[in-house]
Amino acid sequence: MSLIYHLVTTTRWQDWPSDQPYLPAEYANDGFVHCTAGDELMIAVANRFYQNVQGDFLLLVIESERLTSPLKWEAPSPGDTLAPLFPHIYGPINRDAVVATKIIIRASDGQFLTIG
Repeated sequence: MSLIYHLVTTTRWQDWPSDQPYLPAEYANDGFVHCTAGDELMIAVANRFYQNVQGDFLLLVIESERLTSPLKWEAPSPGDTLAPLFPHIYGPINRDAVVATKIIIRASDGQFLTIG
């Protein structure tokens, strides 16, 4: 079993219709769903890209073998050294692939600290 994470605002996840596969707002622009693998990398990515975004966030814990959309492990943007490869989902996330949600704990300055 291979688990990957997708970071989502709590509001977007809670407001998304529970009978529909999930897509982030960025999907229309990016053409895929950004994901990571591993707690430390998730915290690093969250701090790099979302530290200044206010609000609460959740991690969707996704069992990659359950995905109905294609999953590709791809190189990050040029110059990005966080990881050699990132998992990208090319389509919506089917609900039965989400095996858990986890809270991501932040400091008052917006820094992401740990996964709860």
